[in-house]
Amino acid sequence: MRLFDTFVMSLGAIRSNKLRSSLTLFGVILGVASIIGVMTAISVVQNTMEKEMTVLGTQTFQVQKWPNGFSSDEQRREAMKWPAVTLDEAQAIRDQVQSVDLVGTEFWDGGKVATFNGYSTEPMVSLCGGSPEYAENNTHYIANGRNISRMDMMAHRKVVVLGNALANELFPFTDPIGNKIRVDGTKYEVIGTFVPKESAFGGPYEVLALIPGTTYSQTYGLVDGRGFQRSANVTIHSRTPELLDDAIEETRSVLRRIRGLKHNEADNFYYFTSLSQIDQFNESTKPVKIGAFIMGTVALIVAGVGIMNIMLVSVTERTKEIGIRKSLGAKRRNILTQFLIEAVVLCNLGGVIGILLGFGLGNITSALTGFEANIPYEWALLGMGFCSFIGITFGMIPAIKASKLNPIEALNNE
Repeated sequence: MRLFDTFVMSLGAIRSNKLRSSLTLFGVILGVASIIGVMTAISVVQNTMEKEMTVLGTQTFQVQKWPNGFSSDEQRREAMKWPAVTLDEAQAIRDQVQSVDLVGTEFWDGGKVATFNGYSTEPMVSLCGGSPEYAENNTHYIANGRNISRMDMMAHRKVVVLGNALANELFPFTDPIGNKIRVDGTKYEVIGTFVPKESAFGGPYEVLALIPGTTYSQTYGLVDGRGFQRSANVTIHSRTPELLDDAIEETRSVLRRIRGLKHNEADNFYYFTSLSQIDQFNESTKPVKIGAFIMGTVALIVAGVGIMNIMLVSVTERTKEIGIRKSLGAKRRNILTQFLIEAVVLCNLGGVIGILLGFGLGNITSALTGFEANIPYEWALLGMGFCSFIGITFGMIPAIKASKLNPIEALNNE
């Protein structure tokens, strides 16, 4: 018999036993959909995170006292014991690190209210006391007006650059440049607005109010409301992408020397790049991926056992059919191939349905959050390969049993 004929007969057997085939498919669909659904949801979040984490670009890294958002409670408790990153340390980096060209500083404070002509925003404004390097180091550029300048810093001027959404809320029908607003009760002149930079995670860019860092320090002091010294975030831009690693090591050396750290003592500050944040996020989601894969694998194995049992029942029901085929010249390998193809086709049909269902369920995350939809094709290929493996593995025993049937005994079966 030709392989194509065997395949057609296998499909005919599947169609003629719809209930049995449907029960077999259900387990496979459940297992594959659980794996693909979770992996798709994670990839939707991961792709969005990776795009937003590239805010520092390929030539910039950041030094700060506090760990980033994927840190543990233990890391944050440890950081509380460390000294604040100061403006003097930022200046030392400017003076002593030869492989960098831009060193910016930022102080952040959220939950502020902005007002203009009696209208007040919700307490959602992110106030940043930054230096002129803020825009380029954070890939956040001026749309209208101008950026804060060195003269603004030296004169402690009360000027502000607004995020796009904040500017539109305060000035829906008016050019904001030159107008006076209040942020947290202090009056500032609007000198510029930023280009739109939305964040799927509710980042600060669209509701940002950037003022000169010296003005921020003069207004709020160097000690926060909890009695801690305010710590600056220092963004450092290397002269070329190739010099990024050198810039990091030189900066670490300068800070360790200033802080008097011995060679066997760990850094008492954090530094990170866009790539390191992406790696840390991927590492934090690894347990979820492993858990989903284990649960899906268990579901597929259970489905495989179900396939084996149902195929064994099928062999018993079709004993006479097998006997007739053998008496007409079908060889053991033909019978073996037919039953294996039935198992593999059932598994892969369930796999295709499960993959499509998993993609749909996983991308519900996109519909609910506004994240960009994503389809992880590599997991689809892995799922199909695993389904074929399950079909061959658990279909082999029934197929061997069917191929070994004695044709005379099979024909006498009632």
